[in-house]
Amino acid sequence: MKHLKHKYYFIGIGGVGMSALARLCLRQGHQVVGYDKTASPITRSLEEEGIYITYDTAVKAIPKEFAGAEVKVIYTAAISTAHPQLAYYLSQGNQTRKRAVFLADLCKKSKLLAVSGTHGKTTTLAILTHIFSESECSFSSLMGGFLNGNNSNLIGNGEEFMIVEADEYDRSFLQLHPNIACVTSMDPDHLDVYKTAVAFETAFVSFSNQVKDQVIVNFGLPLKGLTYGVEVAADYNAFNIQNTEKGYSFDLKTPKGEYQQIIFNQFGKHNIANSVCAIAMADQAGVPIKKALKALENFPGVHRRMNVFEWGKALVVDDYAHHPTEIRMVLETIKTSFSDRKNCVIFQPHLFSRTQDFMEGFVSVLEEFDEVAILDIYPAREEPIPGVDAFKLLKGLNHTNKKYIKKEEIESLMRSSDAAVFAFLGAGDVGLEVQALKQQIEVL
Repeated sequence: MKHLKHKYYFIGIGGVGMSALARLCLRQGHQVVGYDKTASPITRSLEEEGIYITYDTAVKAIPKEFAGAEVKVIYTAAISTAHPQLAYYLSQGNQTRKRAVFLADLCKKSKLLAVSGTHGKTTTLAILTHIFSESECSFSSLMGGFLNGNNSNLIGNGEEFMIVEADEYDRSFLQLHPNIACVTSMDPDHLDVYKTAVAFETAFVSFSNQVKDQVIVNFGLPLKGLTYGVEVAADYNAFNIQNTEKGYSFDLKTPKGEYQQIIFNQFGKHNIANSVCAIAMADQAGVPIKKALKALENFPGVHRRMNVFEWGKALVVDDYAHHPTEIRMVLETIKTSFSDRKNCVIFQPHLFSRTQDFMEGFVSVLEEFDEVAILDIYPAREEPIPGVDAFKLLKGLNHTNKKYIKKEEIESLMRSSDAAVFAFLGAGDVGLEVQALKQQIEVL
């Protein structure tokens, strides 16, 4: 597929969604530079690939050859129009597009597979990406995370199929009109945008109505489409589940037949559901189902999605869980897979608004861990909300073994604790603390 060559300036290029788009533009032969607030592993890897990035908001920090009116500007929803560089381009009359609009534009000439849902998007999309990698399809996947062992979130080398996350934040997913899409869950979130649970669910109904060919729906959701699930009466149903040393084996019923003893090398029953969803999408897209099922055996896993490490005699679980439902999924996996071991959660709340909106839910699930340590709230794009902090969350916990800690106290907490499983949870930078322990841990 030939493309006219353009100059692109990405504002917020270090975001996981933005960086995948920047990589795709670079691969298509366009010139790409960008801005981000701070350097990170993502920005460093982009720089290694040849993308110039400035960390200065000033207009003068834009390279001269990218200051003209012909430059196309892409910006993330977290960027305000008051950002000096965006304001400059807007006043000059450059074409400026939010990430979601640009993503939709890029996908118009491909068969689009989109993964939506409050929980499970990144893992489901990663499994689907791996399935396509193991097939012979022409595809590109713009991932919202990273496969373990791979520092690029752009996978694939063709564009017959485009595989993307349909992000509900800022109603971004309503820009997309996929050929095939799934909805993994509709638990209310981002109430700073939607205000009410009804408005949140209505957006998912609107999204599902925009799908051209087939919607794949988690069994029990109030949406029309083919259903999937685990041990339920779904069109794609995993059953006869057996625990193995490194995951599960299960049988699968599909609209076309039954398949026995499928090996899946991940922990967590929610991940079985994610795998069944990915299988359903691949099957509907025309990938031979036996190839798709075989791919589950060597799925590399997703960075910070139920990653399990050994740390001395203890286990470390690293997961992005930042919503009460996601935390419960991790807790249930720990209680099932490591039932004989005492556990400790090290939780970094993500966003003041989410902490406020789901305070009761966080309290309810965190109380079920044997030991609880709370870090400060990771603000991301937000300013503090008076009265909403780690101490308010801690105070609400009816627990005899709870404490507030700073990041630098994590290792001493772990050494003094008698827990044998430590769960590092949150969507902020708590995962970097696991990386800091890396010299002492081994991947399971």
